[in-house]
Amino acid sequence: MQNLRMRVMRASDVPAVTALNNTAHPAVTFLTDEDTTLLFDLCDIRLVATNRDHHITAFLLSLGMGKDYESENYRWFESRGVRHQYIDRIVVGSSAKGTGIGRALYESVFEQARQCGANEVTAEVNVRPPNPASMAFHERLGFRRLAEQETKRGAIRVALLARSVY
Repeated sequence: MQNLRMRVMRASDVPAVTALNNTAHPAVTFLTDEDTTLLFDLCDIRLVATNRDHHITAFLLSLGMGKDYESENYRWFESRGVRHQYIDRIVVGSSAKGTGIGRALYESVFEQARQCGANEVTAEVNVRPPNPASMAFHERLGFRRLAEQETKRGAIRVALLARSVY
């Protein structure tokens, strides 16, 4: 069993988070270090998991309502008028899969969302290209599919998901 430690992401983690993010393509979109820094600045929940050697093996970036974020998916959730905490992305590296770290990262978001007065946590999962493992993970956590939409000028189709924090 791998010994993982969860902590708040630091600005100095940006290169490692970007690299881990890009190993997960096409489940998540590619990022540059500049993109990751912009997300880091927007997000109010920034978590990483590290192994014994202090290497980042998983991360989660999430933002609350009312942010100036151009993501088509974030804008869709904002337009609903429901108090939410949006998970922009989570990546669990291959060495951390099956350890429960994904669930632990999400539980941290659920807790903070409750404390901030959000009614639900929102996220999206690719349906084209398909990401069945992520969809199954979200379903196990109790997320429900609200809608689907085309993004990135039709290159990607996502399922828009939400789960009550209560």
